Amino acid sequence: MHEAITFLTSQDTTIKFILDTFGNPIIQERAEGFASMCHIILEQQVSIASAKACYLKLESHFGTISPEIIFNCEDSELRNCGVSRQKIMYLKDLASKVISKQIDFESYSAKSEEDIRKELITIKGVGNWSIEVYLMFCRQLPDIIPLGDIAIKNTLKELYNCETVDEMQKLSDQWKPFRTYASFIIWHYYLKKRNKF
Repeated sequence: MHEAITFLTSQDTTIKFILDTFGNPIIQERAEGFASMCHIILEQQVSIASAKACYLKLESHFGTISPEIIFNCEDSELRNCGVSRQKIMYLKDLASKVISKQIDFESYSAKSEEDIRKELITIKGVGNWSIEVYLMFCRQLPDIIPLGDIAIKNTLKELYNCETVDEMQKLSDQWKPFRTYASFIIWHYYLKKRNKF
């Protein structure tokens, strides 16, 4: 973390301003595996608080969130925990792929980022944003920038006057090889400015 902050503040005065004003962000970590991927799917296009409440309901109802339990349960059980019909389909597809070994989270420590992306993109409803969140929070890869994230995009527009994804991509090149840390700093600014924590 110290090496990343030293590098980023030397490269970017805006990053330095955020850290000087709001302090260092908390680098969040999540356990690797099926349950975390379920949580990420629940977070798609809803608030963090709403997704967390839904995930906690699943934990409370099932005890353990495992592929076998999710695949074999009734859809009504998931709906009663607040999971939408569409996301039920996504969770069951993920569970099916883990059970059949098409998705193997335990192998990811030995796989490249590209190979992990190719595997996860096969899950129904999972796109680049969900994959990048998994790579950042669960795999803790240091050089990921989720340009599909609304908070990231809005903050880059606000602070850097970037309007297009191409402009944002070019901007983020100066943060390599620590774009994950830059992303956490940008999220930190976004949340602090809105008194989210």
